[in-house]
Amino acid sequence: MTTDDLPEALHVTTDEQLRAVSNLTRHRIMAVLRFEPSTITQIAERVGLAKGSSSYHVRLLERAGLVRVVRTRKVRGVTERYYAMAARSIVLPDPGEGGPDVLMRHAVADLEASPADGERHVGMAHLRLTEEQFAELGARLEALANEYRALSDPSLPDASLVFALFHPAAVKQTEGEAK
Repeated sequence: MTTDDLPEALHVTTDEQLRAVSNLTRHRIMAVLRFEPSTITQIAERVGLAKGSSSYHVRLLERAGLVRVVRTRKVRGVTERYYAMAARSIVLPDPGEGGPDVLMRHAVADLEASPADGERHVGMAHLRLTEEQFAELGARLEALANEYRALSDPSLPDASLVFALFHPAAVKQTEGEAK
């Protein structure tokens, strides 16, 4: 199977898959595999892991059905495996009220680990929108992300785009604060 044959989305539905994607190291490995197939050695170099650790995490991802071998080749009598994502995108389940959002935790960890002197665009906006405006903004953000995802070139440095559009929980005021 080539990466051109990948399904559009894989929905995380099992506990094994959820445990696999919840780990920050495996999240970073999946980011490496998102654009081009890579060997264990290449993954280890990109993520900054020992080959043994890289192999361990890739095996867990493979067992969970999140990555797969897309080609092999013989190198000095050893079969080299190239891994890629099992789908173009991974869809995580809704964490439920009060549950930790895996994607946001990974995004914050990646942001904190990014070079402090690198260019960043981080912001937050508090908006008051109608339900129609809210839905339209969500659709526009997804369309923009998909537009740039289609332009991605594996030879260029990685860039991460994370957005969250949500209605925050209502802030409850105590009687003393309300006065």
